[in-house]
Amino acid sequence: MIVIKTEDGQRVMKDRSVALTPRQRSALILVDGKRTLQQLVADTAAAGCTREDLDKLFELGLIADGAPRAAATQAAVVAEAARQHSGRSPKERYAEAYPLATQITAALGLRGFRLNLAVEGAGNYEELLQVAPKILEAVGSEKYAPLKRALND
Repeated sequence: MIVIKTEDGQRVMKDRSVALTPRQRSALILVDGKRTLQQLVADTAAAGCTREDLDKLFELGLIADGAPRAAATQAAVVAEAARQHSGRSPKERYAEAYPLATQITAALGLRGFRLNLAVEGAGNYEELLQVAPKILEAVGSEKYAPLKRALND
């Protein structure tokens, strides 16, 4: 299970509105949406953090399982692309969408470095479509809108 910070978790990182132990705060800081629960337990063990500390963060709603959200987002993007086509070929869509995707992910700076590499590795429309949900998640729907139009017509 990939662990992500919830909106409440993001807020608590900034305003410290929920009293957390130093171990729990350290664990919350390490939650980046890329590590599994097992990796977090291993990475925080040196700081004295236990599985119970992570369980408490789950109970408080500060962290959650990121897999269902990612799968739902990806399924929604693929379904939308399948039902909205103006007759352009996938090659034409890719030719328009690839530069946009590169521009959007490059604007993220170092934070989007891996995502930018994923876009550059997408050699066709279908592969770019698979990366699109991650771009949506990283930049939000407003900045994603031009890419959405290019992918879906």
